[in-house]
Amino acid sequence: MRHLPRPLLIGTVHLPALPGSPGHRLPLAALAEHAVADAKALRRAGFGALLIENFGDVPFAADHLEPAAVAAMGIVAAEVRSVTSLPIGINALRNDAIAALGIAAAAEAAFIRVNVHTGVAATDQGILQGRAAETLRYRQRLNPDIGILADVHVKHAVPLSQPDIALAAEEIAYRGLADGLIVTGPTTGRPADLEDVGRVKQAVPDRLVLVGSGASAETVAGILAVADGVIAGSSLKPGGRTDQPIDPELAREFIRATSGLVRDG
Repeated sequence: MRHLPRPLLIGTVHLPALPGSPGHRLPLAALAEHAVADAKALRRAGFGALLIENFGDVPFAADHLEPAAVAAMGIVAAEVRSVTSLPIGINALRNDAIAALGIAAAAEAAFIRVNVHTGVAATDQGILQGRAAETLRYRQRLNPDIGILADVHVKHAVPLSQPDIALAAEEIAYRGLADGLIVTGPTTGRPADLEDVGRVKQAVPDRLVLVGSGASAETVAGILAVADGVIAGSSLKPGGRTDQPIDPELAREFIRATSGLVRDG
């Protein structure tokens, strides 16, 4: 993932509910149109990469995305790929790294996000266990160049296997072989503790460290003083509502707040 810009500014494309999910309403063409519109707004604002995730599929299955959702997400990701050359990432919620890798390979995405890559966490989907060995071997078969961004002490969860965030980061990076780590607040939209971000960065100085929640135009400069980048989503939408489209002005305001900080990496 060294070819990506630094700081890495990732804008999130929240997909409405996919086929098979309780909230599914939109036909596939409308899902793709929604994703493409958000992707274009993020690209025009100046984001350096995109993250596509099936955020509308609540309640999430713990670790298995149904085939219909995998197929739909792959088609939508390919549509996004057709309108931008930005690096694209895939997050198959809640924790299906294998599906994410399959979608990424099919849509020529650059990376995936994995909520629980190593260790064990108690979540609102129950107990999630990291499957780094399975994920890394499947990536080797599909495309070893797909990057893996893994959460450490992921939001909406309580870590069970390693409560120390610095030690957890070391395990994710050096035993789970993740290419980058993501630090979040306790839930969606809530800010990460910058002291935690600093501890993670110190523990794994050779890895990309991103903040994955709570980044806004008001906070991003402070975050980038500690982290290598951010993943922004709800702060780019009216009222912070994830079911709303990207607000182009909010997205531009976010990027303006990073003026002078972006450099090639």
